[in-house]
Amino acid sequence: MITPADDYPLHQDSRPFRDPGRDRNLYDRFFFCGYPTQNFGSAYFALAFGQYVGRNVCDGAFSVIHHGTQYSVRGSRLLGSDRLDLRVGPVRIEIVTPMRELRVVVDDALISADLTFHARGPGFEEPHYRHQYGHLTVFDITRMTQNGTWTGHLVVNGDRIEVDSSWMGTRDRSWGVRPIGGREPNLAPDGPPPTFYWLWAPLTFPDSNVLFDVNENADGSRWHANAAVAGIGPEAPVDAGSHTYSIGWKAGTRVADTFSMQFTMGDRTMRVSLAPVETFYMQGLGYAHPTWGHGMFVGPDERMSEQRVLADVDPGDVANHHVQHLCRATRDGGVEGWGLLEILVRGPHAPSGLTGYTDLAP
Repeated sequence: MITPADDYPLHQDSRPFRDPGRDRNLYDRFFFCGYPTQNFGSAYFALAFGQYVGRNVCDGAFSVIHHGTQYSVRGSRLLGSDRLDLRVGPVRIEIVTPMRELRVVVDDALISADLTFHARGPGFEEPHYRHQYGHLTVFDITRMTQNGTWTGHLVVNGDRIEVDSSWMGTRDRSWGVRPIGGREPNLAPDGPPPTFYWLWAPLTFPDSNVLFDVNENADGSRWHANAAVAGIGPEAPVDAGSHTYSIGWKAGTRVADTFSMQFTMGDRTMRVSLAPVETFYMQGLGYAHPTWGHGMFVGPDERMSEQRVLADVDPGDVANHHVQHLCRATRDGGVEGWGLLEILVRGPHAPSGLTGYTDLAP
């Protein structure tokens, strides 16, 4: 099926853009987040938007922490033929200038927003993600992360929040193949149960942008890692290297209490420590949600909203293991910055002392 997207000279093979090929788990995703650097910790917002061409589903969500409550609005619809239609439920994305400026609009009684992301650094192209469980390739992904500033406003449960250029944040774009939708039926066992260990930390300092991420197997060996630093401006050169890190788990959870890392780039090293200030639960954006999970068919055009008091959330519940910590960052020499640490750990991880699929840190 030929669609408006096919008018752009971007094809990589003979198929039209709307053709998903043979993989039902093909996806294309936007993520955004933002926070104030003044009165840090007073608010945090994030957006997730995905197209799943093999499942004919488009979904999106916008979630905000405000006054101790996490508010979320979600939408899901049939994808249809137009891949350039970046609207679902209450959420809309506008690409004003690619890699420079993007706009997010939310229209709901619980949350409304008109926010513009301005690139503060280059797009960090992360090393390609490819991972197998047994003989099955489950991750085959290209991913880009970019830090920026925000302008605009939010209205959350009737409270208006002005957003100026002191608000920082991050966006990412990823596409390829990953587990989405409902559980695949009738899969024969192929090795031990799958595990997933993921840490991701995009950070902003007054003079630089920093990106850390790592994926590990159950024994602690790495199958993906990234360490990158760049200056200010979307054309700033990227300095890549390697990293080590240390995480302290909060007892009775799978979330962080302390975190530090060291980057090595040639003969230069950089040490960074993170202090979590607030915890954002990714299920608010649909991650691992039992009915509004990414790529799951909810209906032809549906939306919903919810709110959760953070003090009432049980971080030990497996549904709440996927989090983003809003963090203060401190670099060598006492340079202070901001950012987030995303954590998702499913299954055993020997270096952390986790031996089962859902057991908690001692």
